[in-house]
Amino acid sequence: MATPVSATSGNTATPVQSRDDSTLSPAARAKAELNASIVQASLTVSLNSSNEPLSLVLKTALTGINEALKNDFGDNAIQNAVSQDNTPEGTAGRIVSLSTAFYEAYKQQHSGEDETETLNNFIDTLKKGVDQGFKEARDVLQGLKVLNGDIASNIDKTYDLVQQGFADFIAAHQPKAQEAEAQAAT
Repeated sequence: MATPVSATSGNTATPVQSRDDSTLSPAARAKAELNASIVQASLTVSLNSSNEPLSLVLKTALTGINEALKNDFGDNAIQNAVSQDNTPEGTAGRIVSLSTAFYEAYKQQHSGEDETETLNNFIDTLKKGVDQGFKEARDVLQGLKVLNGDIASNIDKTYDLVQQGFADFIAAHQPKAQEAEAQAAT
């Protein structure tokens, strides 16, 4: 049974009727929870705050990554981080560290394959999830008419930092992949 959600009107909380979602798949339930958090964020978004929308970017980016990794790791591969540093650097750092933490497990699931190819496929999977998440976040923020100025530039900066983080991850793991391939050839 879903937990009742409260909507705020002024200073009072009004319970919102929830429906029985016990028949929903875990993916559908996660999507419904994301949608509820987006609605809640839209109710409480402050137009004066330039960092709160990046929290939404994190949530949607991680949801996209979860969906991209679903076949390899099941539902909810990455848990949402909330109440943390929502600067572009903090948000990008969490997206990169939480998503790349699955690399060893991904490698184990693809053992026997070319390690460089496995590394590139892993990062490509993450990038697809990030692209989907950022697109959804931008769409939501555009719908709220807050995707402008500092908010838009912070999202762009966060995206660029995530891409750089993935490039750094590849650079750090590329020599290891090449070493492993050389050892396997001997």
